[in-house]
Amino acid sequence: MPTALITGASAGLGVEFARQLAARQADLVLVARSADALEALAAQLRDEHGVHVEVLLADLAIEADVQRVADRIADAPIDLLVNNAGFGLPLHFADNPIDDEVRHLRVHVEASMRLMHAAISAMRGRGGRIINVASVAGFISRSTYSACKSWLIGFSRWANAEYGRDGVSVTALCPGFTHTSFHERMGLAPGQEGVPSIMWLDAPRVVRAGLRDAALGRPVSIPSLRYKVIVALTRVLPSRLTSGIARRGRV
Repeated sequence: MPTALITGASAGLGVEFARQLAARQADLVLVARSADALEALAAQLRDEHGVHVEVLLADLAIEADVQRVADRIADAPIDLLVNNAGFGLPLHFADNPIDDEVRHLRVHVEASMRLMHAAISAMRGRGGRIINVASVAGFISRSTYSACKSWLIGFSRWANAEYGRDGVSVTALCPGFTHTSFHERMGLAPGQEGVPSIMWLDAPRVVRAGLRDAALGRPVSIPSLRYKVIVALTRVLPSRLTSGIARRGRV
């Protein structure tokens, strides 16, 4: 059986990745801070699909916890790493506590980089896949969330080309606004984002697209035609204009 390790597996896209991969008979290593949520999900997936599910509690803002997850990848090599853990902050950087911003950077960039290093080291020569959950925000300038996602996209493109010869694919999954608990955890109720309903995606569709494009070895996966058009426009529109538009919502 293939084995997938998913960070941020207790909520949002992480749960959906776990469900779809278990339905494909993949064994799972679920990583998050929430013990109760992870154990409940693990029990459900074992009962419904008969797969092996391992629970690994870790706060990816803490270096020692990140190292424990990296050690797990090295000790029993996995076939798919999904770097999904993350959270959002208000867009006004100067008004946010700097400790919150540093933790945000550690979870989105440093933890992802450390886990990719462990995974690529273990996968070279035998093959494997990595999916980095980024965002269309990574193509637009808007505070540190955008900067973190832009790093994931750029690194995924390079690593996919560099390690493809060793049988390792690295894909940045870049959804737009997606119905998950991400926005609720920021204290935003449905409708508070000021985003038209047509711009929202469903989590199952996003995950299916990411898994498909990773299987095809694509460096970037952008679910839905409308977001592909938006990303294309960011290459030709002035950054001042796209930054102004991007002040609305969280993606």
